Amino acid sequence: MLGVIRRRVASSSPYPMLLSQSARKFRSGSSAAARDSSIVEKEVSFHSGHYGNVRNFSHMTPGCWVNVKPMREVFCQEATMQTWRRPFSSDSGDNVDVVVPPLAESIADGTLAKFLKRPGDRVAVDEPIAQIETDKVTIDVSSPESGVIVKLLANEGDTVEPGNKIAIISRSADATTHVAPSETTSEKAAPQPTQKTSEEKKAPKAEPAPAKEKPKAPPAPARPAGAQSSPTEPQLPPKERERRVPMTRLRKRVATRLKDSQNTFAMLTTFNEVDMTNLMKLRADYKDAFVEKHGVKLGLMSGFVKAAVNALQHQPIVNAVIDGDDIIYRDYIDISIAVGTPKGLVVPVIRNCDTMNFADIEKQINAFAKKANDGTLSIDEMAGGTLTISNGGVYGSLLSTPIINPPQSAILGMHSIVSRPMVVGGNVVPRPMMYIALTYDHRIIDGREAVFFLRRIKDIVEDPRRLLLDI
Repeated sequence: MLGVIRRRVASSSPYPMLLSQSARKFRSGSSAAARDSSIVEKEVSFHSGHYGNVRNFSHMTPGCWVNVKPMREVFCQEATMQTWRRPFSSDSGDNVDVVVPPLAESIADGTLAKFLKRPGDRVAVDEPIAQIETDKVTIDVSSPESGVIVKLLANEGDTVEPGNKIAIISRSADATTHVAPSETTSEKAAPQPTQKTSEEKKAPKAEPAPAKEKPKAPPAPARPAGAQSSPTEPQLPPKERERRVPMTRLRKRVATRLKDSQNTFAMLTTFNEVDMTNLMKLRADYKDAFVEKHGVKLGLMSGFVKAAVNALQHQPIVNAVIDGDDIIYRDYIDISIAVGTPKGLVVPVIRNCDTMNFADIEKQINAFAKKANDGTLSIDEMAGGTLTISNGGVYGSLLSTPIINPPQSAILGMHSIVSRPMVVGGNVVPRPMMYIALTYDHRIIDGREAVFFLRRIKDIVEDPRRLLLDI
């Protein structure tokens, strides 16, 4: 038997090495009818830090039988590797880098609104140290470790992305009084004027050259007594009395969406007035029992939400929206409630209002109002919605034309309650009245449906018993 063996070994390489041993095709010298050929290969993969497995391969040509002895298989246990991940931080020994957390799926960056802590301040784990303002919400950046803030790596007003470093925290440093960057710079730059002064003392002072007198301009000719004075430019207020402040991201986002709404929708507003006597009497009669059972006060907003749900069920086109060349009819009712905050307007959404009672709606509204004032509303809580209700009456608005909140098709506006003389049963009596307004997209909603929708809300608010009887 004649065999040829070739062996190739690669060592001292960072890449996997291959050790192969192959026996090529061999023939016997006798006149045997059968031909044998076999190839036996062994591969051993060496990886950094661990060994792989020995793999055996056997190949036989048809019509032959080759007795291959079992090969020894080597198995080595791979070295285990553990990884510790610290949320929103990168660890480098004693110092910990604070990085910007993920903002949201649809938000790529944000503005560093302000730092809540300064260099030298001690912070605890999960204590907010900065606030990042996005197009919709304000997000707190919490400390990943307890320690002392050593350095701030970003400035207020900078645009930051998830993963950007904004501060360094030391685990072992002691809290000290913070030093303003301007003070440090002034201390370092202080010796320079002294050196310049000493050099000036050594150098001889050059006498100033005599100033040349400028030729005097000829006097202007006297204006005739009857000539009129030429018009002058209007006197504008001095620039020193003006302040230029950059717009916040939330304000820019609100401005863009409202302007897009005006440019996209064919908006039209219809009005009506509502007698609030029965709804206010219902609230006064059962407010104590309502609080005792449900733990929340009974307000007027829940009554309008229930009325809007009923009106949407009677006029489903108001709950629909245009998408390209199609109309999407939504078989669910999510009511958005416009909430004004010092930072701007936010619109959280009450999901599935058609399955909620008065108490559930009031609890949800109170929770959203608290989150809006604290700036802790999430993106998911403000996404979607099929109809918006805006209550300008809490600020004293008597009448307004609200703007549609895209991608919805209508918005209901509530206003202040004013006692006005009304004719009831042939007699003039004072009644608490409220103007209500519905701004709708005339591309999809006709005036007939809009008026019927607003009329349905009026009927239910003036007689809440209709909700019980479904009439």
